[in-house]
Amino acid sequence: MDYNAAFQISASGMAVEKLRLDVTAANLANMNNAAASVAQAYRPLRVISQAAPVGFGAQFSQLYGAGVEVLAVDAEAVAPRMVYEPGHPYADAKGMVAYPAVNHTAEMVNLNTALRAYEANVAAMNAARTMASRALDIGGQQ
Repeated sequence: MDYNAAFQISASGMAVEKLRLDVTAANLANMNNAAASVAQAYRPLRVISQAAPVGFGAQFSQLYGAGVEVLAVDAEAVAPRMVYEPGHPYADAKGMVAYPAVNHTAEMVNLNTALRAYEANVAAMNAARTMASRALDIGGQQ
């Protein structure tokens, strides 16, 4: 078994989940930032990832995939949340102020999902490390 491949798969998963945590933190941090206009309002970001492609030759030599990769970090196409605040410096003629359309509940679900996926990758890496260590111990006893 190629333990290095198992480590790389877990490492790629941890890198993607860390990016998801960073993006979720950015969305939550910008949740209450008012904008001077609708066009200037912060748009929530999402990480788009997929399974990393495996080369033709590697498909026959590997029993498992090559991990995961980030395709993009895209801004969602959502309209900003309009709040009636006539005294606000950014209020338009109708007294409406544009705030980012960040869904706090969805962001917290994303946060928990990313944390659990990160923990699963750490557990998989630790299991592979333990198996490699045990295999070395068994091989050294002869």
